[in-house]
Amino acid sequence: MRRRDFIKGIVGSAATWPLAGRAQQSAMPMIGFLSGRSRDESAQLVVAFQRGLGELGYTEGQNVIVEYRWADGQYDRLPMLASELTNRSVAVIVTTGGTASALAAKAASTAIPIVFNVTEDPVKAGLVESLGRPGGNATGVTSLSAAIDAKRFSLLHEAVLDARVFAMLVNPDDPAAEVITTTVENAAHDGGYKLVILKATKEDDIDAAFATLDHQKPIALMVIAEPFFITRREKLVTLAAQHSIPTIYGIREFAASGGLMSYGIDVAEQYRQTRIFAGKILKGAKPAELPVLQPTKFEFVINLKSAKGLGLVIPPGILAIADKVIE
Repeated sequence: MRRRDFIKGIVGSAATWPLAGRAQQSAMPMIGFLSGRSRDESAQLVVAFQRGLGELGYTEGQNVIVEYRWADGQYDRLPMLASELTNRSVAVIVTTGGTASALAAKAASTAIPIVFNVTEDPVKAGLVESLGRPGGNATGVTSLSAAIDAKRFSLLHEAVLDARVFAMLVNPDDPAAEVITTTVENAAHDGGYKLVILKATKEDDIDAAFATLDHQKPIALMVIAEPFFITRREKLVTLAAQHSIPTIYGIREFAASGGLMSYGIDVAEQYRQTRIFAGKILKGAKPAELPVLQPTKFEFVINLKSAKGLGLVIPPGILAIADKVIE
C-alpha cells in the first residue's frame, strides 16, 4: 500500500469515529431530570435515583442518558427548564423537589411521559385523574404532605412543652402552601394554640421572619419542606440556633445539619421509586396505567446536641418514638 493511500485511509476512518460515537449515544434513551432543588445538596438523592435505575438494568452513561436541570429553589425558572428538556426530545421527564416541578413539566408537554415526586394530592393538583388509574401522561409518588405537617406540628408542641406560641415558615409560591397552611391552622386551633404564619420567597424574607420571632417568645417553629427552604438548609439551621428557637423541619438532612428535629418521608426511597417508574416507562409501560404510590416509611429524628444548645429537655416519651437520636 502506498504511503499516501495509507494516510488517507487512516484519516477517513478517524473522521467516522465521532459520528459512530454520536450514533451510539443517540441510540440510548434519554431521561430528563427536573428538580426544584439544587445539585449540590441533592447529591445523595441522585445516587438513590441511579440506584433505582440500576434495579431495572439501566446505568447512566452506558445504556441511558440523563439530562439534569436544577431550579435552585427558584420556581420561576421551572417552565424554562422544562421546555429545555422537551426540546431535547427526552423519552421521559422525572420531576422532583415539589409539585411546581411536576406542573411545569405537565404544562410543557402532554405527550412526554412524566414521573413526579410531589408533596400534595396529585388529583387536586390536576396531575392525574385518580391515584389508582392516573390517565394522561403522568404518574409517580406523592407524600400527601398536608397530613404529615399536621403530625409534625403535633410532635413539635409535645417536644417543646413551654411554648405558648407556634410559628410556621412557608413559601407562598409553593403550590402546596395553601393546603398545608390550612391543615396546620386547624391543628393549632383544635389544640388551643396560637399560630403565626410567616412567609418567605427570598433570602431577606428569611432573616426578617426570624427577627419577627424574637418578639414572640417562648415560641417554637415549623419549617415547611419545600425546595426554596431545602436549598437554604444551613442558613435556616444557623438562624434557629442564633435566635434560640426550637424548630422542626420536614426532612432528616436538617436534623443532621444541626436542626433540632425533623419528621417526614424517607426522601431517598421516594427518589428510588420514581426512578423505578422511569425505568418501567423506558421498557414500554404507560404512565396512565401505573398507580401513584404513597409512602409507607416515615422518619422522626431528634438532635440532642441541638436540644442541649437550646437549653431544652426533650420529654422521654418523645425520645422513645424517635427513629434516630443524634447525640
